[in-house]
Amino acid sequence: MFHFEVSNTDGKARRGLIRTPSGAEINTPVFMPVGTQATVKTLSPEDILRTGAEIILCNTYHLYLRPGHKLIENLGGLHKFMNWKKPILTDSGGFQVFSLKGLTKITDDGVHFQSHLDGSRFFMTPELAVEIQESLGSDIIMCFDEVAPYPSTPEYLKKALERTTLWAARCKAAKKNPNAALFGITQGGTDPFLRELSAKEIVGIGFDGYALGGLSVGESASMMVDMVDVTTKHLPEEKPRYLMGVGTPQDIVQAVGHGVDMFDCVMPTRNARNGALFTSRGKINIRNAAYAQDPAPLDEECPCETCTGYSRAYLRHLFMAGEVLALRLNTIHNVTYYQRLMMKIRDAISNGSYAEFSAQFLSSSDV
Repeated sequence: MFHFEVSNTDGKARRGLIRTPSGAEINTPVFMPVGTQATVKTLSPEDILRTGAEIILCNTYHLYLRPGHKLIENLGGLHKFMNWKKPILTDSGGFQVFSLKGLTKITDDGVHFQSHLDGSRFFMTPELAVEIQESLGSDIIMCFDEVAPYPSTPEYLKKALERTTLWAARCKAAKKNPNAALFGITQGGTDPFLRELSAKEIVGIGFDGYALGGLSVGESASMMVDMVDVTTKHLPEEKPRYLMGVGTPQDIVQAVGHGVDMFDCVMPTRNARNGALFTSRGKINIRNAAYAQDPAPLDEECPCETCTGYSRAYLRHLFMAGEVLALRLNTIHNVTYYQRLMMKIRDAISNGSYAEFSAQFLSSSDV
């Protein structure tokens, strides 16, 4: 049985533990590396484990199109398929309703998609989204939802909220696997009234956890934090709260301070592939000529393979030469940085020093 318990609180910040039916444990607050197509780009599962990650995210829409959820199911499920032995959360495909809006037509029944791969058409319903995720063998599955762009009219925000609530109820009714946790998703854009309404409606349906969707889609960071604060006030204390697609280290530190337990974002991996690296002294661009002869490790405080084995000069050389090893070493470091940040956050909550940690981090960090 899926179980979540809060072990420490410091203000609104919470430290807790998720136990999945498989027996796996996930310490919260947690950051989930994004493995959209059953891989965290450039990393092996062993690499990911060494970063300290306890759960990863994969994507329903992409795995439905390629290689297909039934193929994965026939090969033993997603964990076996990608050789990942820890928990997996799968997004429902709702974000692709937003990100691929030129290839979609939204109705109350579901969403007509045109594949971004070959132009083929298919109809994603809440029931199909649940079926795909159960076939994959996900530990945590997400309800199908509609993400409204920023800015949106009040009428559009309300309609997207209504569909999200309707689809959430259908997802719950469609769920068959007792060993998979189902999370509901709240919407409402940057309208405080709609955020509160959505939270109350989704909680009224009843789920194993609750996500805050439709944020970090163009609104300011302060708007996002305000909407997190508005929403979490209406979510159950005894259930995990997941802020989807967020974000920067500052965003995470602030959101934890408002009671969020779970995060995912492509930022550490995408930045790594572009040469932007997070360190304890701020963000650096390894392409900078200043590092061409720098013998120092990337971050002296980091224990990852990249920092303990290679100099900044070597990392810059690899990147400028277009060597694929640069992408792997950069990604190992950035994902490790995020996992170490979450560890520091958890320790600060346990020590009752989260306000001080947050203030110092936000004032000194330029990442």
